[in-house]
Amino acid sequence: MNKRSANIVLVGPPGSGKTSVGRRLACVLKHDFFDSDFEIVSRTGVAIDYIFDVEGEEGFRKRETQMLADLCKIPNVVIATGGGIVIKSENRELLKNSFVVYLSSTIKQLVKRTARSKSRPLLEQSSNREKTIRDLVNTRDPLYREVANAVIDTTGKKLYAIISEIKKVVPK
Repeated sequence: MNKRSANIVLVGPPGSGKTSVGRRLACVLKHDFFDSDFEIVSRTGVAIDYIFDVEGEEGFRKRETQMLADLCKIPNVVIATGGGIVIKSENRELLKNSFVVYLSSTIKQLVKRTARSKSRPLLEQSSNREKTIRDLVNTRDPLYREVANAVIDTTGKKLYAIISEIKKVVPK
């Protein structure tokens, strides 16, 4: 990890708490916060599901890689990534220059947390959300672990407890 950047990047499946945890963690650490999905929407002016509809997942993943590269150049930030950021090897390479925290959770918890969401294209297209989440976690878990400097289980934990655990493991 590059000491100069001191960036903290949160990875994990949809519903693991990356945005909520990231926003609060950034406040506590007095860092700027960026959500890569939000930044893509801001840059393009359209919703992620629209990008998926028009460009497909491959088009979205290209945009995601460019956004990650751009955000990683900003020093001392907390970045919440999209759940699929680890799919591409070039993204995993980009993540090596940051302190990466994998927010893990049980399938049951992820299903519960994403139940009302209407902005997750891979889940919205699914006829069986639990199976889709299970498949995503099974496929991506080894990749999350590959890039992670720390793994924090968020299952059943309050936000402040998760932040406290992260603060204990991030380099000072």
